[in-house]
Amino acid sequence: MKKSILLIAMVAVAALSALAVTDGQTYPEVNGIKIVNQWIFDRVHSGTAYTSNDICNQRARTATMDQGIIYVARSEERAVIIGTDTISQSVIHRFKAADGSQLPDLPLTLDGAPYGRFLGVASIGKDDFHHIWVAPMTSTVQQYVPVYQVDVETGELTLIVELDKGDAPQRTDYLDVVGDLTREQAECNIMTVSGSTADPGFPTLYRMHADQGGDWEGGFDGDPYMDIINFYPETKTGFSLAPVIKMIEGPDEDSRYSGEMFYIDCFDTAPVVYDFSGSVIDSFEDVDPALWPQSTPNGCIEFKLEDKVFFVYVNADMNGNGHGCQANICELGDAQSLAGMTKYWKIPADSLGKVNDSGLRVHCFSVEYGVDSEGYEEVTLFTFKAYNGMAVYKIGRNVDAGQPGGGLPGDVNGDDEVNIADVNALIDLILAGRTTDPADVNHDGEVNIADVNAVIDLILK
Repeated sequence: MKKSILLIAMVAVAALSALAVTDGQTYPEVNGIKIVNQWIFDRVHSGTAYTSNDICNQRARTATMDQGIIYVARSEERAVIIGTDTISQSVIHRFKAADGSQLPDLPLTLDGAPYGRFLGVASIGKDDFHHIWVAPMTSTVQQYVPVYQVDVETGELTLIVELDKGDAPQRTDYLDVVGDLTREQAECNIMTVSGSTADPGFPTLYRMHADQGGDWEGGFDGDPYMDIINFYPETKTGFSLAPVIKMIEGPDEDSRYSGEMFYIDCFDTAPVVYDFSGSVIDSFEDVDPALWPQSTPNGCIEFKLEDKVFFVYVNADMNGNGHGCQANICELGDAQSLAGMTKYWKIPADSLGKVNDSGLRVHCFSVEYGVDSEGYEEVTLFTFKAYNGMAVYKIGRNVDAGQPGGGLPGDVNGDDEVNIADVNALIDLILAGRTTDPADVNHDGEVNIADVNAVIDLILK
């Protein structure tokens, strides 16, 4: 009886766990560097565990990772009735970056009331000092882009700055922030790009700047916006659907958070590097055609490992040839050039999914740095594509998947313990149709409910 009650309880919560499901791929070692998938939560590998989760929604558009926690922002999720009004409150869903297990949600409030602005958390990210921020999509009739800091304990929002569009109020979708939002420990720069649902789009960038301890001002020599006049390809005259901007870390401590150079990734081209004057610094013009992204996805990030600079960018969205929602990881060439970059891997090798997300295009990446037990640098890379899935990868000399399964009988998730987490992990594998060896706990050549019972027996012993 005790075993049956435990089994029923575990089945009821299984869909909330991403534990032990990996992409099942083996990636080659390149120049002494390895990559392994720690876990994945997506359409391809996780089955109904993902598609029935609240983050599988076209208004859960962006996500970030900070200090071992993943934050997925979903606009207008929870109906809250206040008097005669119904407010569609935005929510941040949280997961452990280590294993994908879900943490309690953060319903968002502003001035003590539910935050329910239309597409109110279209953009979420982190600054360089562990502050989580959100910002709404804004239209051509909205003069300011409010940027809020999130209290990650309570969900309360604090307005940090309103990014002024000046005399060029166009639509904005996704932002980037470098430095310290609070301006207590460093300067801060915030940027976004105007976009349009129709070509040729608009050429306008918006930017706010504040020195450490200083006040906010327009980020282009006091002006809040600037029109780009140089594009790649040269036939372009503006940015169309939902462009993404990503500022590049400066080369020294004085310029680290200056955002003087940045990528813009737009619907109808590959990522382009611009400088503060709006000039094109680098592009995919001389990049091997085999490395060009397919089907107009938007999203990229840089990270450093062992004095090498790596560039991660979307290889294809849900419409890509073959599989979709994948990213290329490349080492940049001499002088950090795109033209000389060397491809290391494509992740996931077999896709996050290939389901139309209503044309959101944006693909989010986030990185965190660490050191392994032997003192070698290690990078944790998070990839997220709205309505298709997310995953965490470890990159370094000594990385080890660690999942699924360890040497201990019944240790399905490879954490050197046998407990309820292994039951959840095994049920996830069964729901996803996975038949990896650690899931065959009773060694009968099949993976089914009998293996779940076998794990429960081990727990109860």
